Amino acid sequence: MRRLSSTDTAPEAEATPEAPRDDLREGLLARLREELGDAVVDSHIRPGDDLWVRVTREAWVDAAVVAKDKLHCTFFDFLSGLDWLPSPYGRDMDSQEDLLVHGAPEKEPAPMVSGYAGGDTRFQVFCRFYAPTKGYGITFKADLPDDDLSVRTLVPVFAGANWHERECAEMFGFTFVGHPQPWHLYLPTGFEGFPLRKDFPLLARRLKPWPGIVDVEPMPGEDEGDGDGEGGEG
Repeated sequence: MRRLSSTDTAPEAEATPEAPRDDLREGLLARLREELGDAVVDSHIRPGDDLWVRVTREAWVDAAVVAKDKLHCTFFDFLSGLDWLPSPYGRDMDSQEDLLVHGAPEKEPAPMVSGYAGGDTRFQVFCRFYAPTKGYGITFKADLPDDDLSVRTLVPVFAGANWHERECAEMFGFTFVGHPQPWHLYLPTGFEGFPLRKDFPLLARRLKPWPGIVDVEPMPGEDEGDGDGEGGEG
């Protein structure tokens, strides 16, 4: 009988799984780098799902043209803005009025994180184009410097960008240079501020506590002093 050694009883070393590849989106990214060169700042591929590409602001329209003319992305999906500033008010469930009601301390602001494909500024513009005959989409984003929140309009490339850019201009304060109809969609003339910026206060939450967050009223027929002591004014 042979004596067993430690190598006989030790489990086989687990092989490190290889990162999944997505040849389709790797190819799309390679084509974008070929067409746009150094204007492709960063990228992220989630295999089997989507491709995010960050380009320079100067190449914003060029990227849309390449996506449409070279990569079959003929369907304009959406355009909007991103504000990566952590809200100075915390989560909206922790609004200033709620903090007053509960006496909780204010939270330290979270660090700024810019999501897939990164970012170097607080504000970004982003959009998504889809290739209906191929079954894939590409999400583009570009940094906007704090002292110049402007970028060229995509309307000459995708007419469907018209209303999206107008909404983004109202809600984030971006300027889409060359937009043919840059008037408001929602907000009245003279409205001050940009409601989708993180530092824009939601006054309804400041003036009245959110229903369900404040102490509940006593049940009918129950004195305020009854129960577990959690009853209070409505």
